[in-house]
Amino acid sequence: MDSSTIADRRKLRRRLGFWRIAAALLLVALGFSLYQFFRADIEQSRPQIAHVTISGLITDDDELLERLKKIEENDQVKGVIISISSPGGTTYGGEKIFKAIRAISAKKPVVSDVRTLAASAGYMIATAGDTIVAGESSITGSIGVIFQYPQIQPLLDKLGVSLQEIKSSPLKAEPSPFHNTSEEAKAMINSMVQDSYAWFVDLVADRRKMPRDEVLKLADGTIYTGRQALKIKLVDQLGGDPEIRDYLAKRDVSKDLPVVDWDKKSNTPFLLAGALSKVATLLGYGDLVKSQALEGILPQKLLLDGLVSVWQFGRD
Repeated sequence: MDSSTIADRRKLRRRLGFWRIAAALLLVALGFSLYQFFRADIEQSRPQIAHVTISGLITDDDELLERLKKIEENDQVKGVIISISSPGGTTYGGEKIFKAIRAISAKKPVVSDVRTLAASAGYMIATAGDTIVAGESSITGSIGVIFQYPQIQPLLDKLGVSLQEIKSSPLKAEPSPFHNTSEEAKAMINSMVQDSYAWFVDLVADRRKMPRDEVLKLADGTIYTGRQALKIKLVDQLGGDPEIRDYLAKRDVSKDLPVVDWDKKSNTPFLLAGALSKVATLLGYGDLVKSQALEGILPQKLLLDGLVSVWQFGRD
């Protein structure tokens, strides 16, 4: 047997070895992902404290509302922790989540856990809990409503482009990005903003058991740290998990009960990818899979059109 034949056979054995190892890893990862998937269902069927995380921009989220409904109807859930890390979002989205949490609260105690940021619609959601626990340096507040719309007419003028329109009445399709907003349209938008703002203020006054005039003084869009919010009664307590557990114990929820995450399950491809990542990390190849974390790639700030309750910050 000549040397070239021997070399070819060695290459073939190396390739077969590689694919055998890859297949074994795939089977291990698949088994691990299935275990994680079904373990969550098993955990959710025993007495527990349910934990839900609401993060990022708040929208009309049907999947989240469905999860909250399941928690409401699950008799094994004895208490609920809602952890919030959000700058806010659509007023309507916040309203629906608020009502879903209040429905849970009618059956079992709910703690709102204010994390890094729970402002605007994020704070709206927090008020749905029976008590609000915040970190000392958490950011909260920003009670208010904003309506945003773009204005691209100056750009069109530079390009020499114009838009003609015929409409049934002056306020149809207003405000428009293609021309300056009329005073009548501004009055219409302002009326909407003020109506939603009044609803938001009344909601805070009712949930925080504060006089409306006192809430109005705080509802100018100002944000507060957790310590400041405690002084002005926008939160009930400073702390974290121990303080949350103490409150639930006072509501006859045993400290021995496990806290079970009811966060959104990944679909199968991403669940499998996560499992593969964990297996690779255990084998010492963690650096090769760090690229799966997309948080540093995707934009962290989105622009919402329409009526929103959101605290926005600029970036230099």
